[in-house]
Amino acid sequence: METFKSFDLYHLNERAFADIALSVFQFQVRNNPVYKAFVENLNIEKESISRVEDIPFLPISFFKQHALKTGNWPSDTFFESSGTMGTLTSRHEIQSLDFYLQHAERNFTYFFGDLTQYNVLALLPSYLERQNSSLVAMIDHFIKRTGSAYSGFYLYDQEKLLSDLQSLKNSKRKTILWGVTYALLDVAEQHQPDLSHCLIFETGGMKGRRRELTREELHQFLRDRFNVTAIYSEYGMTELLSQAYMDGGVGFHCPPWMKITGRDITDPFRKGLLGETSGINVIDLANLHSIAFLETEDLGRVYTDGTFEVLGRMDNSDLRGCNLMVG
Repeated sequence: METFKSFDLYHLNERAFADIALSVFQFQVRNNPVYKAFVENLNIEKESISRVEDIPFLPISFFKQHALKTGNWPSDTFFESSGTMGTLTSRHEIQSLDFYLQHAERNFTYFFGDLTQYNVLALLPSYLERQNSSLVAMIDHFIKRTGSAYSGFYLYDQEKLLSDLQSLKNSKRKTILWGVTYALLDVAEQHQPDLSHCLIFETGGMKGRRRELTREELHQFLRDRFNVTAIYSEYGMTELLSQAYMDGGVGFHCPPWMKITGRDITDPFRKGLLGETSGINVIDLANLHSIAFLETEDLGRVYTDGTFEVLGRMDNSDLRGCNLMVG
């Protein structure tokens, strides 16, 4: 296998992103057999791709049936998506677990600062009850990196969670409550605690346990019940090594090594849509060893400033956790 010339993932400007994305495309189309066959079946000559806008995006469903490796390397581990009974799940082969964990930390730090400034309390029952969750791996790393005795996972022990959150009211650190959506709603409805001293991060959908809400409805409800002025959110998935974050506003922000574009829902070759409901395409340059150009099954809107909203799932696509509500 050819080697890829190293690049600095964490110091990219717009020009560097475009140049590296094109280089990554050429590298992956030559060394990823599945992606190569996909591009060839589209009758696209790889040498003809000279703009990022023209790079073909691989449907994310390919992760359900193929080992998407660029090159031939032994897997350090793999991540697997959640899924309803009887549905195929995505499997993402990971060359280096250490890289993923360090990268996820770097990603978080880019938006929110060093983890040692935080207590991280995680309410992720549906994720903890299955194996090979990328989210659990990330949050477990965050918990350890905080060095806080209060940081940890809370499966179903809401009383212990609420007691510890109250104990942290006067903490010198900022406190994050990071939870799957339906579990946060359970706490909000049953206890209505004053968490005005906390940052609330919601991730994942209802997992079939509750009626789906729009994000606006969800965030308004959580703000009211938790007595906070903003709700934070994360957009990530099994198939991506990077995460986008919502910092209390209405749109998600990408780190410099990740870019979201919109595609026409009925014509995937009509790309670059702005301000209208579209399918979400993702470029994640951290996915160097798998596939960096993904056509997701998510609906959203992409804006000129690079932010994006997530509106829900496309018809007939599997419900899974990557922070999606119905629009």
